[in-house]
Amino acid sequence: MKIADVRLTGLTGGTVEGGWAEELAPEDNVHTIVEVLTDEGLVGVGSTFTSSHLVSAAVKLLRPFLIGERADEPARVSEKLRQNTFWQGRGGSVEHAISGIDIALWDLFGKITKQPVSRLLGGNYRNKIKPYGSLLFAEVEPLREKLKAAVARGFKAIKLGWKPFGRRDAKTDELLVRTARETVGPGVELMVDAGGSDAFWPHGYKWALRTAQMLANYDIVWFEEALPPDDVAGFAELRRHSPVPIATGEVFTRRQSFRPLFEQQGADIVQPDCTKCGGLTEAWRIAWAAYEHNVQWVPHGWNTAIGLAADLQLSAAMPVAKYVEFLSPSPYMDELITVPFKPDVDGLLTIPDAPGLGIELNRDALKRYGVES
Repeated sequence: MKIADVRLTGLTGGTVEGGWAEELAPEDNVHTIVEVLTDEGLVGVGSTFTSSHLVSAAVKLLRPFLIGERADEPARVSEKLRQNTFWQGRGGSVEHAISGIDIALWDLFGKITKQPVSRLLGGNYRNKIKPYGSLLFAEVEPLREKLKAAVARGFKAIKLGWKPFGRRDAKTDELLVRTARETVGPGVELMVDAGGSDAFWPHGYKWALRTAQMLANYDIVWFEEALPPDDVAGFAELRRHSPVPIATGEVFTRRQSFRPLFEQQGADIVQPDCTKCGGLTEAWRIAWAAYEHNVQWVPHGWNTAIGLAADLQLSAAMPVAKYVEFLSPSPYMDELITVPFKPDVDGLLTIPDAPGLGIELNRDALKRYGVES
């Protein structure tokens, strides 16, 4: 079975709460659904965290190396794309496009072999995993309401991130975290994401350490992106002295980018995003590297239900996996597949065991939010 074509659909109209920064509006196009079509009619589905305009340009570059290739060898084919665009890729939008293609190829591989991707990745260690509801911070009263809504949806773990946390003063930061803990009580896990990949991040190591010490008083599971992403030395120093685990890695692409984090012991938790880092193939390699370095792996998932489906398959296939990120609320999570993911009474997600990613696109929702490239 051969690869015959690639179909791209940009998503617009459902960006969470206007996104994570003031310059991102709900109508902006920052996610793309990637479908790989075969000459026998099968279709694999992937997702990439990049505008369809950029993905479309990257796919034009990748097409000569992709069309006509086998549809059942995702790791080799995606590495072929990477190796043949070394001078124009090595990260950025080209690697993001490869990510979406790679996920779609794994979906195809599963459909061709009639197996879930998790089994093709090596086998199943679990069939359920805890999702954490991923929310943006807000002022005190709106924050309370957002947290209550997340708990009502069944989340037993919640991550809060970005502004106004870290953008005003230490008193505001502690007020927000105290409000969160008081609202959800001791039975819900809480994580905090400073958002150090925001434009012109102003804080350094000492702010991060003082903030980590404050977070420890509220039983925070981890402290994420406390520093700019490329400050590996700073992260290593913070990890050594922070009373709470330190997490980072969501913006990195390619497995090689994670090597300094492991070698310099820069994080307790690494967070590759399979819709950016190179797809399931690269995420699998990074997750195993984390396991071998005794570093926790938690997939970053500020994207779509297709990205979550990929994270679930990989989570099933890893010896140690504790969480997946679940962007909430978001139409790209809640409406893009025919059977949306929902936490059960125990706050867990069941990992699909149908062939491929185990999901089906909701074509009506894709029409509603989609813009063709």
